[in-house]
Amino acid sequence: MPRPSTLITAILFLLAAGILAWMLLGPEDDAAPSGRPGGGETRPVAVAIAGIETRDLVERRRFTGSIEGADRIEITPRVGGRVAEVFVNLGDRVEPGDPLLQLDTEEFEQDVAQAAAELEVAEASLAEALASRDATRRELQRTRELRDQGIASRSELEAAETELALAQTRVTLAESQIRQRRSALRTREIQLSYTRIEAGTADSTRWVAERHVDPGTVISANDTALALVRLQPVRAILAVTEADYGRLSPSQGAQVYTAAYPDAGFAGTIARIAPEFRPGSRQARVEVEIPNERDQLRPGMFVEAAITLGERNAVLAIPRDAIIQREVGPTLFSVDRSGERPQARRHQAVTGVRDGDWVELLEPELPEGTEVVVLGQHLLADGTPLRLTDPRNVPGGDDTPESDTP
Repeated sequence: MPRPSTLITAILFLLAAGILAWMLLGPEDDAAPSGRPGGGETRPVAVAIAGIETRDLVERRRFTGSIEGADRIEITPRVGGRVAEVFVNLGDRVEPGDPLLQLDTEEFEQDVAQAAAELEVAEASLAEALASRDATRRELQRTRELRDQGIASRSELEAAETELALAQTRVTLAESQIRQRRSALRTREIQLSYTRIEAGTADSTRWVAERHVDPGTVISANDTALALVRLQPVRAILAVTEADYGRLSPSQGAQVYTAAYPDAGFAGTIARIAPEFRPGSRQARVEVEIPNERDQLRPGMFVEAAITLGERNAVLAIPRDAIIQREVGPTLFSVDRSGERPQARRHQAVTGVRDGDWVELLEPELPEGTEVVVLGQHLLADGTPLRLTDPRNVPGGDDTPESDTP
C-alpha cells in the first residue's frame, strides 16, 4: 500500500503536467471571439439586419411636471362675524352668481336701523332749521319796512340781518348732517351686504379647492374661508434642462398624459417659457396650456408631456438599434453582398431627428434599401463575415449593448 506522501506527490505531478500542456497548446479555437482573428479562419458572426427606409419622422421629447389651475382665488369676507351658513363643500362646482357663504346679520341689521334713525333725526333738524330761517327772513323784511317808515332803529335792522345769517348757517349745518347720516347709513347697508358672499357674476365656472369654515365659526375680516380654482384652461408646469431649452418656443404643440386617464391624451400648447434657470436645479419653467374642456385634469396631478421638437418628411431612416457607440463616435454596419459571403462594412454615422425606434440618417449617404445590422454588431469589425439569422438566435439578441469599444 503506497504511503500518503507518495500519493500526494503523484497528484501534484499530474496537476502540474496538465497546466503545462494547457499553456503550450493554448485554448481551443471556440474560445476565440466570433468574427475576430483567433489563429484560424474567421468564423461568420450571426446578426440580424434591416433595410434603410424612406419615412416621415417626428421627434418628441417627454417631460414630467404637474397641473396648475388657470387661476386660484381665496374667498375672504370683508367684515368679521359668525358664519351662519356655508352653501358649498369641497369639490363642488361653482357657477357665476352662486351663493358661497352667509354671516349672521343681526348686529349688522341693528347698525342699519340705528343709522336710519339718525338720518331721520338729521332730516327733522333740517326741517326745523329751514322753518326758523323762513321766519327770520320774514322778520327781517318787516324790520326793513319799519326802518323805511322811521319806526325801527338801525341797530334793530342789523340785529335782524344777523339773525337771518345765523339761521342760514343752521340750515347749512343741518344739510351737512343729512349728508353725513346718509353716508353712514349707506356704509352700514354695504357692511350688511358683505355678510353674504357670492361668486362673481362676471366670473367663469370654478371649483371649491379648500373650505376652512363651518356654520358657527367666528371669522375675522380678510380671513380665508374658501379657495376656488378655475379649470378651463389648466397649465402643465414642466422643468426643462438646458439641452432641450433652445428647441422649445411658444405655440409648440404638446400632448399631456396622466395616470388618472391612462388611455387619454390631452392636447396643449406651450404658452410661456421662463427667461431664467433655477440655480439649484439648472432647469427652466415651461407652461403648457391645456383647454381641459371636460374638467378632467385637476391641479396637483402628476403629468407627462410629449413635445414635438422636430419633424422631417420623406427622409432616409434606419432602426435606432443600428447605431452603437464606439471610440470614434456613433457607428453602424452595413451588409456587403458583393463577395461569396456577406461581410460587414463599418461607417461613422451622423443622425438627425429621432422618432421612436427610427432615426434619420444624415451620413453616410447610403441608398434606400441598404441592409444594416441591427443586432449582433457589437462583435463586428470592418470586413467581418456575416451569417444572417433570426434576431432571436443572435447572441445577446434580447439585450443589445448601447455601446461597444473595439
